[in-house]
Amino acid sequence: MKVFKFGGASVKDAGGVKNVLQVLETEGTAEKLVVISAMGKMTNALEVVVNDYLQKGDFKNALQPVKEFHREIMLELFGHGEHPAFASVRGLFQGLENFLQHNRSANYDFVYDQVVIYGELLSTTIVSSYLSSCGIKNDLLDARNCIRTDNTYRDAQVEWEETQAQITAVVNRKTLSITQGFIGADANNFSTTLGREGSDYTAGIFAYCLNAESVTIWKDVPGVLNADPRVFENAQLLDHISYEEAIELAFYGASVIHPKTLQPLQRKEIPLYVKSFLNPANPGTAVKKGQPILPKLPCFIVKKNQVLISLSSLDFSFILEKNISEIFSLFHKYQIKVDLIQNSAISFSVCIDNKFNNLEKLISHLKATFRVNYNTGVSLYTIRHFDENAVATLEKDKKVLLKQITRETVQLVAIP
Repeated sequence: MKVFKFGGASVKDAGGVKNVLQVLETEGTAEKLVVISAMGKMTNALEVVVNDYLQKGDFKNALQPVKEFHREIMLELFGHGEHPAFASVRGLFQGLENFLQHNRSANYDFVYDQVVIYGELLSTTIVSSYLSSCGIKNDLLDARNCIRTDNTYRDAQVEWEETQAQITAVVNRKTLSITQGFIGADANNFSTTLGREGSDYTAGIFAYCLNAESVTIWKDVPGVLNADPRVFENAQLLDHISYEEAIELAFYGASVIHPKTLQPLQRKEIPLYVKSFLNPANPGTAVKKGQPILPKLPCFIVKKNQVLISLSSLDFSFILEKNISEIFSLFHKYQIKVDLIQNSAISFSVCIDNKFNNLEKLISHLKATFRVNYNTGVSLYTIRHFDENAVATLEKDKKVLLKQITRETVQLVAIP
């Protein structure tokens, strides 16, 4: 069995949905499970719905563009509003509005997960219906009946044993199955999400539980590149890389593969292919066990909108292991992801990702014990397999606040 994943860019409009059909016709539809993300930027649009709902007590103005976006795609796909898919989509929107009208929770993360999951539910309903209308029989699966998680909303952890049992029971291995990326459900059947860009991870979860032959992620790029072409010039395709190299690149922030995706695949040595949905015949990039990066080039990664925090003790005493332990307990408490660490005798610096918007609470807590300096809006640049020319090129025209070098990697925190 093979697992395919199509991201939001691949189903951003009616043409993208039609292209999914063409890829499946080329690759074959038997023994396939297809994971699909929300269409285009619909996760972002639904985040606006959440914010308006919690801050203004109103969601209808923000929801209307979401409805219109999907309706326009469906009219282009089905030609008229009488197709059964329209009723299915109306039912989903009614379910979303029913939640927003009756919800009593003010917990942002909980509300977020109950709302944004509709992006995936809508996209898979439309794609499944379109494939059926073109004679491609398929099973539409609700991923919440397959992937079971804890209740860490917006960053749920998979309950692997229960998930394995559910997927084994629900998936028909012989046919074509369509399901949602990014989403699951907790023990109380509330919707959960696996973190932004978690659809790749969903593909990895299904592949692991189904002992799949391979996973293919269909992207709007030729494969894994040595740099993001939107940020860096002259990005080049990597023909193949190892699991370990891909995990390193993902950890440092490479956006092509989700950091969690590779771990379940590596455990069972399931190969991962990253290919272009625009040119499906091209080989793309293969990620497999033990194969060196080819060609071996410096790989450039940037994570924007980071925060650099520098701490020192109030009495200029040493920063000891006990202090560091206390600092990391606060990072855990406030759900802060640490991307870089550097310390000296009396100072400790970290570059963090303020994903859950808890920076003010963290800083307030840290100031009780430490002298605190911090910069927001900085960028964290990483070069894997660096050379002197690559470092010099990256440093040019930037104010570097922190630099760290290891055997294979250079990292810079800089103001662009």
